[in-house]
Amino acid sequence: MDIGKYNKLKVVKFVDFGLYLDGGEGREILLPKRYVPENVKEGDELEVFIYKDNEDRLIATTEHPYGTVGEFQLMKVKEVSKAGAFLEWGIMKDLLVPFREQKTAMKPGEYYLVYIYADFITKRIVASTRIDKFLDNTPPDYERNREVDLIIAGETDLGYKAIINNSHWGLLYHNEIFRKLSTGERCKGYIKEVREDDKIDVSLYPAGYSRIDGIAQQIVAALERNGGSLPVSDKSDADEIYSLFSCSKKSFKMAIGALYKKKIISIEKHGIRKV
Repeated sequence: MDIGKYNKLKVVKFVDFGLYLDGGEGREILLPKRYVPENVKEGDELEVFIYKDNEDRLIATTEHPYGTVGEFQLMKVKEVSKAGAFLEWGIMKDLLVPFREQKTAMKPGEYYLVYIYADFITKRIVASTRIDKFLDNTPPDYERNREVDLIIAGETDLGYKAIINNSHWGLLYHNEIFRKLSTGERCKGYIKEVREDDKIDVSLYPAGYSRIDGIAQQIVAALERNGGSLPVSDKSDADEIYSLFSCSKKSFKMAIGALYKKKIISIEKHGIRKV
């Protein structure tokens, strides 16, 4: 049984206030009555999330928390007390970030990227904004152009910091990004280079994917959001084009030209339309 994660446990017995699940090693874990599914009976297996309540007792729930042990998640501070900052967790209990685990003082109502883990001594589930200590603990072993999972961790002067496969830091460069990214966003990426100092450069696109491809993808997405047409074309003002797609008029014209040749769009007098 893993505390802070989902477990499949067998129903042992029913009581007035819920039922007990077999937690192994002679332990029985309470699933409160409000979370008991209909038509469940003794011997059935239930998938539940296990955590410790405020009295240090193991409790099960069929609710789904916003994050589990071993995950990085963007979470909102509900309140700050003498113990630390408490995050909205999506279950009856809030998730504590002790003061020692706060990189900067956390404020109610603000969102922070945190790592969720079980405290080594108390076994209670807590979170930390000190992301660095949970990453780059093993040598990177990535091949160029390998597809990876990314979590956007924040913006820098060079680009965006991203967590690669929950294990390493990576960097996405501004001049290779064709859309807005948000902290906590999850997306696919590709290894661009592992440098001699083990720093890793990543891209949102595989090798050979050009800036024009990225702008074209933005244009198609914008067309789909706007019912298939946009009042913008190669005759539009450069500032208008930049405000919509963050690119030059020249790059925009090349992108719609490529889409036109592929018969994805038609170019009309007052704009463009998705075919």
